[in-house]
Amino acid sequence: MKALKEFTIPFVGLKLGKHHFEYKIEKAFFEYFEYEEFNDVNIDVHLVLDKKSTLLELNFKISGFVNVNCDLTNEPYNQIINNEFDLVVKFGDEYNDELEDILIVPHGTYEVNIQQYIYELIVLSVPIKRIHPGVEDGTLDSDILDKLEELSPKLKEEKETEEETDPRWNTLKKLLTDK
Repeated sequence: MKALKEFTIPFVGLKLGKHHFEYKIEKAFFEYFEYEEFNDVNIDVHLVLDKKSTLLELNFKISGFVNVNCDLTNEPYNQIINNEFDLVVKFGDEYNDELEDILIVPHGTYEVNIQQYIYELIVLSVPIKRIHPGVEDGTLDSDILDKLEELSPKLKEEKETEEETDPRWNTLKKLLTDK
């Protein structure tokens, strides 16, 4: 997979200290990764790169929303996303990205690509179970919710009140109360 140019940061010409980068992530970004779970995407990425003499510290902050379908009703809704991630880039003999928050690049490397880290940060920020906010507070009016309510098992107390007793048993109950 070829790297997207706008997510490659050439750090060799940067002075020591903090440098700020901002990115706007939209649906086209996820189409590049062939990820089709999101209907729409609007996320801002704020990246602070702190260049030190022997390493780089990257702090990612994301905020915005992804439009996904509810797991219960299949209704689309905007899931708010807010998350942070810190990455340390060190220099070593060979490339190594086995650790989740440490990236080792070979000596002589002059740029770092961050697209994979942004992708993973956004995808992992979405809850596993996606429930429309209208389902939780009861304001969503959906045919699927009505059908689920109709087919849901009734509580024991509700069943007992709904069942009518046979009138022949009423005379037997009188015998019990006459004692």
